Amino acid sequence: MNPLRHLERYARRWFAGRHQGIWHSPRYHLPLATIASAGIDPRRADRVVDYLLDTGLMPRRALHAPERIGYDALQRVHSRALLERLQEPTALAELLNLDPSEIVPDEMWATVRLACGGTVAAARHALRHGSAALNLLGGFHHAGPGGAGGFCPVNDVAVAVAALRAEGFSGGVSIIDLDAHPPDGLAECFAGDPSVRIASISGVDWGSLDGVDETVLPAGSSDGAYLDALRGLLARLPAAALFFVIAGGDVVAKDRHGGLALTLAGAAQRDREVAAALRGQPSVWLAGGGYSDDAWRVLAGTATVLLLGVQSPVPPTGDPVERRYRAIARRLDPARLVGERDDEGLVLADLGRPDLGAPRFLGYYTPEGIEYALERYGLFSHLRRLGYEGFRVDLDRDPNGSRARVFGSVARTEHLLIECVLERQRLGANDYLYVHWLTLRNPRARFTAQRPRLPGQDAPGLGLAREAGVLLARAADRLGLTGLLFRPAWYHTALQAQEMGMHFVVPERQGRFEAMVRDLGHAPLLEVTLAVADGRIRMNGAPYRWESDPMVSDPPVLPDAEGRIVAERARVEFERK
Repeated sequence: MNPLRHLERYARRWFAGRHQGIWHSPRYHLPLATIASAGIDPRRADRVVDYLLDTGLMPRRALHAPERIGYDALQRVHSRALLERLQEPTALAELLNLDPSEIVPDEMWATVRLACGGTVAAARHALRHGSAALNLLGGFHHAGPGGAGGFCPVNDVAVAVAALRAEGFSGGVSIIDLDAHPPDGLAECFAGDPSVRIASISGVDWGSLDGVDETVLPAGSSDGAYLDALRGLLARLPAAALFFVIAGGDVVAKDRHGGLALTLAGAAQRDREVAAALRGQPSVWLAGGGYSDDAWRVLAGTATVLLLGVQSPVPPTGDPVERRYRAIARRLDPARLVGERDDEGLVLADLGRPDLGAPRFLGYYTPEGIEYALERYGLFSHLRRLGYEGFRVDLDRDPNGSRARVFGSVARTEHLLIECVLERQRLGANDYLYVHWLTLRNPRARFTAQRPRLPGQDAPGLGLAREAGVLLARAADRLGLTGLLFRPAWYHTALQAQEMGMHFVVPERQGRFEAMVRDLGHAPLLEVTLAVADGRIRMNGAPYRWESDPMVSDPPVLPDAEGRIVAERARVEFERK
């Protein structure tokens, strides 16, 4: 039996008996081009939903759409001054460590209000069914009545409890905060309220918090120490009519800010033991923080435990974005991509003047076809949330191949947002889609100390590098090509390509790159890519100059390629000057 089908049937039986629900909105995708300085993945919730649906672990009927919380509900907890202040770009930018030019306040507030609405709805659902409910964006535990902090604009848990109290709920509440940071905002919101108990396990020490059963673990604590502390916390957990669990993704070893060192399996075991202790009792589970590439996997593991009642490991590699885009690609109408037959253009081509005909990108896509695809893949939706509208695609021919440009407008001023130059190119026995040039530009934003200029940039990015790479791969597939081929001009572009599964064609070059990542990868990406661009890297003690050799998504088979990679990786060492 296919194990995924078995898990799907198990999940459906579990849902039928337990009424678990998961809250998510497409607008949980944060309306920001990047939060690189904090390590936040704006698409974390989307990745979890894509993974759960793609694997069959979650039926679509388990997915619930939240409604925006009203300002009257927010004002039960937060001061009017705070709520008014947080509608200003400068206040939101300060909270998120961004420049105000990157904030679209209405879109940001729509996301925050939907997240709070999701927590309230999940709490009502949990009380109604006596089951667990999960909100994929929430757990804003640092916000107090009059102040925001720690990427938390408002406190959705406190807002939910206040909403339930207004509806007549009078039972005791117990909050289990398993985010790696202390629940200072929760402590402030519930100060003097004996009906709410807070227990916490943290990886950083911010001093004692009144009314909080807090365990602070030494920095670097891993699975064993953490699970021992958790079992002690669960043993002394008071009875309650409703539980909130903040299942933070910042407890894993690679997290930028958490201070702990759990494995993915350890984080899943954490969730399994808490879920077992709360089985049969109403509980609301929240995403909390997460500042690493594994944050979405921790949250997907939380969802899996709640859906199945058992641990089911989330693969350490792979990206649900690619699987979702493959599914979208299958549903696209090819006729809308290629448009009407261009007889005039064909005649001009026959006469030796293809430059006068209506251009088609790579001889296939019309401008309208590209607009149709970008809308269906969700890129235009993301750009709208960044403040752009009135999109237009322009095609022409470049000396290096076909060029496509995407423009968007702000206040009636048109800006270039995306530009790429592509051509078909042969490597060995196969034809690839060669990327001569790709730029993703957010001209509304400014370079700052927190977001400095990367090599090759003339404007900050759009936060769509991963999506753009997957779209190009889908285009290569549609055109019958083997895959993607390009020469990375910078260290950070090579790293992005490797995360997409691309490799340098020459095994020895791949080995040197892997050694560079091994030796320099502990430092922030910005520092490393600037050091490489400035020539401040040494290889085996000698100055190193970046090698812009070709990378490919499906490399040709070469003799003993893996052995040559391993040997070269072991031969070289890199260091920054």
